[in-house]
Amino acid sequence: MKIRRFGAKKKARIEIIPMIDTMFFLLVFFMVATMSMTVMRGMPVNLPKVDSADSRSVPENRSVTISSDGSLYLDKEAIRIEELGGSLRAYAAADQDALVIINADESVIHGKVVEVMDTVKLSGIKRLAIATRPK
Repeated sequence: MKIRRFGAKKKARIEIIPMIDTMFFLLVFFMVATMSMTVMRGMPVNLPKVDSADSRSVPENRSVTISSDGSLYLDKEAIRIEELGGSLRAYAAADQDALVIINADESVIHGKVVEVMDTVKLSGIKRLAIATRPK
C-alpha cells in the first residue's frame, strides 16, 4: 500500500487543449482580417453573369461604376459624365499602362455603358475592361 505524503508536489503537466483553442481563434481572426483588407474600388452593383468570366487579380486600376439608376461613380465618388474625361486624362498622363474597369449594373441601358466607354477612350486610356461575374 502506497501512502501519499501531504507535502508531496504533483508533477507539472502541459495542458494542450487551451493552446489548441487559442491557435484556432488566432487562425480564424487572421483569415477574417485578411479578407477585410481586400481593396474594393467600385460601388456594389449587380454585375451581369457570363460563362467566360475571369477571376484573375487585376493590377492597379481605376473603377467607373454605373448604378442601376444611372448614377456614375469614379472609385466610389459620385461624378458627372462631363467631369469623367478630365479625371481620367490626369490618370492616363500619370500612367501609360492605365487600366479602367467599368462596373455596370445589369439593368443599365446599353447606351449609357457605351457613352462611358467612349468617354474613357477619348480621355487617352488604352486599356479598358468590363466587370462581370461567373454564372
